[in-house]
Amino acid sequence: MKDKVEKMLAKVRVALQQDGGDIELVAIEGGVIKVRLKGACAGCPMSQMTLANFVEKELKAAIPEITRVEPVQ
Repeated sequence: MKDKVEKMLAKVRVALQQDGGDIELVAIEGGVIKVRLKGACAGCPMSQMTLANFVEKELKAAIPEITRVEPVQ
């Protein structure tokens, strides 16, 4: 599953990098994907919406085993 997640994050990363942000895979625990938002995304007040409405949505659509995506510091 890690390879699938990394491939999807690479696609998501392109959009985040256009706004000065980035994303890093930290861990996979069952169906929970833990990520670290970096760059402009790390301090952005909209980061939770980006994570839920964009990152999580894209990952879940491509990888049905994913139950949720959580941010870590």
